[in-house]
Amino acid sequence: MDHNATLIFAVASFGLAAVIIWQRQSIPPQLRRGLAITALVLVVFAFFLIAYALFTAGT
Repeated sequence: MDHNATLIFAVASFGLAAVIIWQRQSIPPQLRRGLAITALVLVVFAFFLIAYALFTAGT
């Protein structure tokens, strides 16, 4: 498993979520829900990748 790619993906997904939270007032309402769901899916997948990397670190 490539840990660099996992790290880059995790930072990018958390960064996208942070930008959406900070700029939520300037995002149009019809676009806000879709972006929030997309960011949530990406963050959950990043958590999964981090947990998987930790569980397989010893092997």
